Amino acid sequence: MGKDIDTNQQIGDKRILVEYLEQGCRPKSQWRIGTEHEKIGYRLDDLSPLPYEGEFGIRAMLEGLQGYGWLPVYESGKVIALSNDGQSITLEPGGQFELSGAMLETIHETCAEVNTHLDQVREVAEKLGVGFIGIGMQPKWARNAIPVMPKKRYHIMRSYMPTKGNKGLDMMLRTCTVQVNLDFDSEVDMVKKFRVALALQPIATALFANSPFVDGQPSGFLSARSEAWFDTDSDRCEIPQFVFEDGMGFERYVEFALDVPMYFVHRGDDYIDASGQSFRDFLAGKLPALPGEQPTFGDWSDHLTTIFTEVRLKRFLEMRGADAGPWNWLCALPAFWVGLLYDSSSLEAAAELVRGWKYEEIVDLRHNVARSGFKTEFRGLSLQHVADQVIGLAMEGLKRRACLDNAGSDETGFLAPLRGVVQSGRTLSEELLDAFYGRWNKTVDPLFSEFSY
Repeated sequence: MGKDIDTNQQIGDKRILVEYLEQGCRPKSQWRIGTEHEKIGYRLDDLSPLPYEGEFGIRAMLEGLQGYGWLPVYESGKVIALSNDGQSITLEPGGQFELSGAMLETIHETCAEVNTHLDQVREVAEKLGVGFIGIGMQPKWARNAIPVMPKKRYHIMRSYMPTKGNKGLDMMLRTCTVQVNLDFDSEVDMVKKFRVALALQPIATALFANSPFVDGQPSGFLSARSEAWFDTDSDRCEIPQFVFEDGMGFERYVEFALDVPMYFVHRGDDYIDASGQSFRDFLAGKLPALPGEQPTFGDWSDHLTTIFTEVRLKRFLEMRGADAGPWNWLCALPAFWVGLLYDSSSLEAAAELVRGWKYEEIVDLRHNVARSGFKTEFRGLSLQHVADQVIGLAMEGLKRRACLDNAGSDETGFLAPLRGVVQSGRTLSEELLDAFYGRWNKTVDPLFSEFSY
């Protein structure tokens, strides 16, 4: 997913930033699938969130996983991440445990990676008396009950977030997602995939809706995670209209990114607070936080990770609209997007499906699905009908890919959870709400054991 670069090389020209994104173009034979997924840890005895320190803490988890060949990454003497053969385990602000997977060729490989990771996590967790659940938002504990991880960049973000929205800290501390990173072979291909993916992201939100609870009670939303993003930071979280306009390309995205306010600059073991400052000024050597200094490729790469649109461009495209969920759903997300975007016929059919959708319609759809899921009406039809069409396109795309496992099965089987919810018209969230009002007797506590990996 892009050529290696020297992250310490200084840059002072916008054209170089455009070339950085252009270097992500790869021939189809080299396209890969990179899957990321987060999970929420808890103590088995009282369901409380995991601190960083302590015998049942996140640090103990990271140390335990080193027995499987994972290498530690330190910040200020504390292990804050692990790496192993193209994979990494990182910490989100509230201790959400994230696997960033290797760049793989098939969903079969992705699912094997997921299973190996969850097996390792479970083996270490059981020894510590902790568990992990796959869900889009912390269902029980209030924001002020969540321990904050000791990563310096998060301290800067925590101070800045409340100045831009009301739910930025909820997003940081209490939400979990599953994402997939996908390649493109040209600027034209990138633009087509970006537009299709951005328009269809609300469909993914509905398909994966799995976060109906906040503070131990129904929130009124089927994806409370998605709702939290609506009120995080409009500078970096909206659906960018320019993506659908003439002139969209690498340079247009760079212009957008230059004007997204910064969070920080990373130098050595320190993070310098540059919150609200301009990368455009940084490029000109006029950043107040580092006067006279120009950015490096590492700074640009860091900055691109602070843009939180539902689809994000780096030197690949990130699909960001889905709640985390049970283990089989972690394989369904890459299967969904690979089937749509990596097969030319399905991509063209999806592009034709969304071609007439107005920007305002997509924005409204994004907001409405967080509350009503498949019951959302869109152009006179229920979203269930639209989702069925899209799943059909993904199925056909995976069939044409014809990537078989050792048993001779293609990748279409990974879409089974999505086909199930579309056929029923009921999201995972609605199933959870039924359990809450039924066998759980209006408490979310049983969710932890039933959804534990």
